[in-house]
Amino acid sequence: MSEAVRETMTVSERITESIAVKTVFTIHAFGLEIAISDTVVMTWIVMAILIALSAAATRRMKMVPGRGQAALEAFVTFVYDFAEENIHHHGRKYAAFLGTVFLFLVTANVIPAFTPDGGFGFEPHFTIKPLTRDINVTAAFAAVTIVTVLVSKIRYKGVGGFFRSFVQPMPFMLPFNIMEYAIRPTSLALRLFGNMLGGYIIMLLVEAVMPLVLPPVVGLYFDFFDGLLQAVVFTYLSTVFIAEAIE
Repeated sequence: MSEAVRETMTVSERITESIAVKTVFTIHAFGLEIAISDTVVMTWIVMAILIALSAAATRRMKMVPGRGQAALEAFVTFVYDFAEENIHHHGRKYAAFLGTVFLFLVTANVIPAFTPDGGFGFEPHFTIKPLTRDINVTAAFAAVTIVTVLVSKIRYKGVGGFFRSFVQPMPFMLPFNIMEYAIRPTSLALRLFGNMLGGYIIMLLVEAVMPLVLPPVVGLYFDFFDGLLQAVVFTYLSTVFIAEAIE
């Protein structure tokens, strides 16, 4: 969008335009048109960043670790201890899953902080928008979590134990236990989506009011602390749901 057009837009119109999920390009295959949105492109970028950092961090491992390797080992140890503390003797099997979810969400939530600030007629050359402002992204994460919960429950309690759990502790709990498997992923998706979208809208309002003073300060909370907090909350709740399913 040209700078002249943006100057004629109201603040609400700018916010609506900024939070919209847009199609970047379209793939034509097998007679189908597959629209690739900006959130899909950002997902690929976040994946590439994590893969590149993982490859670089583990390329030259030493018996006597340096600072970087020591920090990496400390994080891995923390994830394993966290998983074992909450999921107990099955925890180590879920450490990789939980650590991956946490790292992806942290990267996706924090990366918008690297967008240049605009103001006084200056428009940044690029804008990095929060990946989790798209309900489809948070719903996908919630779906992966609930599928992990279901598979884990069937694996460790058996098919019979899985179906018996719907009438525990009393048979009249059947409809509520069934609804729980719809409510939990919905709450996971909406909590992450609502908090990240709300924080992004607040940052857009702050940039509109005082573009060169407040954004860097307020961004320390909404771009860093809040992004980290939401990743921690999502990972912790996923851990609790898995633990409740198999213990």
